[in-house]
Amino acid sequence: MDILMTIVLIVIIIFLIVTVVHLYNNLVNLRNRVKNSYSQIEVQLKRRNDLIPNLVETVKGYAGHEKEVFENVTQARSNVMNASNIDETSAANDQLTGALKSLFAVAENYPELKANSNFQQLQSELTETEDKISYARQFYNDVVLKYNNACEQFPSSIFAKIFNFHEAEFFQAPESETAVPEVKF
Repeated sequence: MDILMTIVLIVIIIFLIVTVVHLYNNLVNLRNRVKNSYSQIEVQLKRRNDLIPNLVETVKGYAGHEKEVFENVTQARSNVMNASNIDETSAANDQLTGALKSLFAVAENYPELKANSNFQQLQSELTETEDKISYARQFYNDVVLKYNNACEQFPSSIFAKIFNFHEAEFFQAPESETAVPEVKF
């Protein structure tokens, strides 16, 4: 009887150890996926930042007197590159998006620029990059949801607290982008 109790106790201890290791490894895996998915956003933002100087120079050739627009784009790009956390990155990217909208509005006033193949290619690449950034943000939020669920759901929530796992922040769109656009004819 003592041997049977000892075996049962050993099996229970092994089960508990395996469960703890599994839960811990799952939390580590999810936390690393959050970091990786945020890194993918940064990759796309870097691509966009690399395209912007070429785009600005192309537009400058046609619209040299639009100095303020170019300065705004350059400053916004610099802010993105110097951002150090999710909130700063998000705010800087919102600023850059607004500056790029102004740049494209300037480009609309120059028909010969709109027909320029370099401008068209850069605009196309920038549009493609913006789509990739949107996808990367969506993927990041999906991964954050899984990670946060693991940090909050029982029994992994116990181990998340013990091993100091904290919930991650979602990437949020600014209020200006969530407002319903007004369309007038």
